Amino acid sequence: MQAVVIAAGESKRFWPLNNGIHKSQFRLLGKPLIYWTLKGLAENGIKDVMIVVSKNSTIQEMLDKENDLGIKITYAVQEEPLGTGNALWQAKDFIKESFILLWGNKIGSKDLVRQMLVKQKEGAEIVFVGTEVENPSEYGVARLVDERLVEIVENPDKGKEPSNIEITGARLLQPDFFEYYEKLSKHHEADLVDATNAYLKDKKASLLVLEEKGLTLKYPWDLFGIMDYLFVSEYFQPRIASSAQVATNVVMKGPVHIGENTVIKDGTVIEGPVYIGDNCKIGYNNVLRGPVNIEDDVHTTSFAEIKNSIIQQDVHMASGFFGNSIAASGCRFGAGFITGNRRLDRENVKVKLSGQKIETGLPRFGIAVGEKSVFGIHSGTMPGVLIGSNCKIGPATHVFENLEDSTTFYAKFDHVKKKD
Repeated sequence: MQAVVIAAGESKRFWPLNNGIHKSQFRLLGKPLIYWTLKGLAENGIKDVMIVVSKNSTIQEMLDKENDLGIKITYAVQEEPLGTGNALWQAKDFIKESFILLWGNKIGSKDLVRQMLVKQKEGAEIVFVGTEVENPSEYGVARLVDERLVEIVENPDKGKEPSNIEITGARLLQPDFFEYYEKLSKHHEADLVDATNAYLKDKKASLLVLEEKGLTLKYPWDLFGIMDYLFVSEYFQPRIASSAQVATNVVMKGPVHIGENTVIKDGTVIEGPVYIGDNCKIGYNNVLRGPVNIEDDVHTTSFAEIKNSIIQQDVHMASGFFGNSIAASGCRFGAGFITGNRRLDRENVKVKLSGQKIETGLPRFGIAVGEKSVFGIHSGTMPGVLIGSNCKIGPATHVFENLEDSTTFYAKFDHVKKKD
């Protein structure tokens, strides 16, 4: 059994966290998401894997440092972002037998692949995976005839959906799939669906419908569900490294991981699940309310509160509140920074992206911030704001709308001096 992992494309809907990386490179529990995908394959005995990456991708360099899984990885490059079908086509000369196809962020791949292999042992030639969704018009969904998958309908009109079962980014295919892709009369960004539907006309597909809600990674806030999954998985291993320095009056409740050479100062309260990576410095009287994921080399000063958030490497935070939010690597937050994470009317938070308002389904969501953005003292943000990479937000400035990459945004001050 072989496997192909797709980690190509621009990850446009993952903005502002996609600056120079594929979304599968985002880190949780100290590893990139694609590592957890590969680990699930390895634990099912699949160790002959091709990863399809974009031009100028840094995934190979990253995995050269991370691959302790005994997997033989071959790479193929998709020169232009021409869709998932074209990305898979790059693997045509690699595949010699039946294979598992996964998207790079399938962190639950261990159980997923196991179930697909069971279906194969029961006689299935090809296997697709589906999960029930509340908004099927936003996905590619299954059309079934006598419980048999016969077609994938991409983004059906509301009210005309053939089912509420989304076909996810995982399937078991045979090498002859490439023949169907090659025979398409027209190739385009969504032609994987066209080739799949042609394939389904000639093949009897087994559909594995997952009982639990599927994990997708389309938008930044989808990371919260992935973090929650990892915290209850076998991959989260609570421990305090022997080289860590934890003050005697630090209070810890629930499962906590503290990495090598990390320092936790006096008066700090940590409520798990919390993951803190290596070489971090958590200041005096901090409050960490889990689930919280903090990667390596993060520094906080005194009186910082971090709640239900994801923080990447080399982020520095002074006092303030960072709630239900995501910060990419290298960001800096001045003293008194506050995220608004809930609407006054208590409705779910909506996000404006590509000119459309998108329902997050979350009652609490603060911000997602791209890498190396800087916030001045006493600045703040409203719920559901996306801030690009390399932005500068001035002191006492409140951000109400999205800021594109490399934006400088300062409040206007009109100071008046009077003499008696």
